[in-house]
Amino acid sequence: MNAKDWQAIEQAREVLGLGDLVTLAEIKRAYHRLSKQHHPDTAKTASVQSGEQMYRITAAYELLMRYCNDYRFPLKREEGQSEGLDPYDPEDWWQARFGQDPLWSGKKNR
Repeated sequence: MNAKDWQAIEQAREVLGLGDLVTLAEIKRAYHRLSKQHHPDTAKTASVQSGEQMYRITAAYELLMRYCNDYRFPLKREEGQSEGLDPYDPEDWWQARFGQDPLWSGKKNR
């Protein structure tokens, strides 16, 4: 991810009022809480401003959910894998998530 992507994620985090480390459930709770508060159909004072705020909230939620969907973990143990071992070697884990990023993979962007 480049600096522009990280800036968008930071803005989305601020729109939803989230901390630095959050879970998927916390993102969803923040979205639902703010949706109830700002949705034009349920807001106490419906206005154009509440519609615009709802648009920003939804866009932030969708961005964070797309970001979270990029990280996948195995839910089933592979054959021959013992119970106490991590399913990923640390090197494999890093490459699976950041291997395409030229900054972290060691590849130069041309």
